[in-house]
Amino acid sequence: MVEIDAEIPTADGTMGTFIVHPDTEGPHPVVLFLMDAPGKRPLLHDMARRIASNGYYVMLPNLYYRSTPEFELDFASKESYRRMVELMGNIGNKMVGRDAGALLAHAAGDAAADAGRVGCVGYCMSGPFSMWVAAEYPGQVKAAASFYGVRLHVDSADSPHLRLGEVEGELYVGCAEHDDYVPLDMVDRFEAAMQASNVRGRLERYWGTHHGFAFDDRPAYDAAADARHWAAMLDLFDRNLHR
Repeated sequence: MVEIDAEIPTADGTMGTFIVHPDTEGPHPVVLFLMDAPGKRPLLHDMARRIASNGYYVMLPNLYYRSTPEFELDFASKESYRRMVELMGNIGNKMVGRDAGALLAHAAGDAAADAGRVGCVGYCMSGPFSMWVAAEYPGQVKAAASFYGVRLHVDSADSPHLRLGEVEGELYVGCAEHDDYVPLDMVDRFEAAMQASNVRGRLERYWGTHHGFAFDDRPAYDAAADARHWAAMLDLFDRNLHR
């Protein structure tokens, strides 16, 4: 495997990005792996490696780069949690949409990447970002996934549900049953919006799980749900990104 710590220029600064891909048989389809709120950290690097081992050029950016070159939540620190909340408030769908453009431009200049075949995945904070990126780059993003994504269907002009009709790729949305950030009525409304838009894809409820079930650094980690989420995500990417 090839691993690179890249500094990718954007209109707002320099975005530190972990890139990992197989060292043979390229070019590889690109997967944008958008971090959750606790930040770009070793767990996510390991997840990026796992995705890449299935034949992908994976890009994991620090989405907080406008405020800080690095951040990793200390789960035991209230001060660290307050800092995370502050950082989360400084980014949004439109910003990350622009960031995705910078990532794809970088990938287009790398012979190891096929920037015409793109997947995207987001968790928690970045679940709506993944949906937004799919709408922002419909010709390139062939598949996008959200796991316990927040703010998928809200009363806002940049709510992801409003752009589902622009998505050309296939979507997968996995939601926890017990989620203080994503109540089941929001899940139901987003599913109805998917159906009304005729977007390709499906939404699944992971019954018995809580927000954060796919990350083993969270108290809500659920090994069975984690395995299910990996199977769903890799199947989505395999069907849509590999020729």
